[in-house]
Amino acid sequence: METLTIKTPADVLSFIGHTLGFWPQESLVCITLADNHVGATLRVDLPKPSTEISYAKMVAGYLGHDTSAEGVLFAVYTSEPRNGDHKPHAATIAALTGALAERGLTIREGLLVGDQTVSQYDGDPEKGVRLPLSATQSSQINAEFVYRGSTIEPTNRITLPASTKESQTLDAVESRVAAIQSLSHWDAMEQARTLWTEMLEAKTYPEDEQTIGLIANLQFPAIRDQLMADIPGIDEPMDRILLAQTHGKPQWSRIEWAEQLLVHAYTHSATTHSAPALTAIAFINWWEGRGSKAHQFLQLALEADPKYRLARLSDQMIGTGMVAGWSMDKGTAYRDRGLEAS
Repeated sequence: METLTIKTPADVLSFIGHTLGFWPQESLVCITLADNHVGATLRVDLPKPSTEISYAKMVAGYLGHDTSAEGVLFAVYTSEPRNGDHKPHAATIAALTGALAERGLTIREGLLVGDQTVSQYDGDPEKGVRLPLSATQSSQINAEFVYRGSTIEPTNRITLPASTKESQTLDAVESRVAAIQSLSHWDAMEQARTLWTEMLEAKTYPEDEQTIGLIANLQFPAIRDQLMADIPGIDEPMDRILLAQTHGKPQWSRIEWAEQLLVHAYTHSATTHSAPALTAIAFINWWEGRGSKAHQFLQLALEADPKYRLARLSDQMIGTGMVAGWSMDKGTAYRDRGLEAS
């Protein structure tokens, strides 16, 4: 593809929107820069009061994984108005400036993005130029991305297809679960992995009988964990795969297809059976660097089953700001979107 040239604040916002896939709200977005080329894009929720220093160190730590980075461009997205010389989240930016300096990185440019306008973060509030956000629609960068088929969602809220919920699959899945329970552990695991491999290697959605089998297999924690570990196509220990800390590179096209299969399984699941599929989808989003979406899927899993242990523990892990190891390495990171830390 041709190189994109970012020249204006409207170009920057368009680039951020298309890279993340949505318009950020109450967020800090940072882009690493090296030799006038953009590197990693990171979005994080704005910090709570009195947490600015630890927050800045966390952000600087993420950005520091881009070893070629020389500087950083940031944008603060907030509805908080600018009041004279008072800049929203000034303590956060001050702490970030120091944390980045400790890593040899300087801030090249900063933007303040409000509900209607964008302006320089450090610009004179009286003399500085404010551009309407509508300017992004006519920016050259936006036109290039749209031409390439990219779109920007209004928010990062997830949307799922309608589920059959309490439909005819409930009894069928329960019957399959009972059949699996009658097998030895090894036979049950082998059958589950064989079915899952067939589904992952297929080019079409599975038959209803296969979908029922997948839903049933996911009800068993040991089988669920193994099937999740089978998704990236990496032959390494399960714990390293699930935490995205492998030496091998994940097969992202395989992971994308696995997510579609799991969403398909969710749409055929009764509420009582849907938490495992939703949790597996959350892991995939976390692997891809979409922390906030992973959190949303885990919340849906906990709504389906408030006692679902893996969803609860995973949500606590993501809530600490932990980012998947694959996302921290250019050689293994998912290329479709920028990185999010919830």
